[in-house]
Amino acid sequence: MSTHTAGAAPTRREQILKEAARLFADRGFHGVGVDEIGAAVGISGPGLYRHFPGKDAMLAELLVGISSRLLTGGRRRVAETAGPAGDVLDSLIEGHIDFALHDRALITLHDRELDRLRESDRKLVRQFQRQYVELWVEIVRRVHARLTEAEARACVHAVFGLLNSTPHLDRPGALPGRGAMAALLHRLARGAFAAAAEPGPPSDALASGALPPGARSADAGPSDAGPTGAGPGPRAGA
Repeated sequence: MSTHTAGAAPTRREQILKEAARLFADRGFHGVGVDEIGAAVGISGPGLYRHFPGKDAMLAELLVGISSRLLTGGRRRVAETAGPAGDVLDSLIEGHIDFALHDRALITLHDRELDRLRESDRKLVRQFQRQYVELWVEIVRRVHARLTEAEARACVHAVFGLLNSTPHLDRPGALPGRGAMAALLHRLARGAFAAAAEPGPPSDALASGALPPGARSADAGPSDAGPTGAGPGPRAGA
């Protein structure tokens, strides 16, 4: 789920967005000037205005764009994956892991800067994210029929948080090789879904509304965990 077509050289516009995402994630939206973004791609700050009217437009395209691509990619994987539902779930997990490892800056950016978008853009982001979550919920319930819809949705949000934890592993050596990390995240995701489907007190407690010690009730405040954040990451909304 990268920001450009696999195998194709990035366009100037895509280069600008990539550098803007990196700089915004590192220093915050207001900590980065247009001139700095331009310098990162080898053009003058004013030259950026041939591609974007301003930083706000870059931020909107980054956050709306990644939510749209996650949804489109997920739908494509569901449509194109032959075989049992477990294979479809594996494909969805692989696609999200690709995003989480390749676009870590966007996860950070979503966490910090989503509220800076215009209301219309925020609504669009949340619309795409809700649809992405429900796509997963349907497949998870095919694989784990014991889960109720509410349980499956809670599991999907939890797994997104797990997969989107990659920006927090930014110390040198914290991440193993890309292949090893992808395999580890995949095992963790499948293991989380399987554990949730096992009979026992945790599943019964969730179904009844009870919470384990230390867990936060939904009544304690809004929960915006979603597909692109560790605790939305990108927030799906409800």
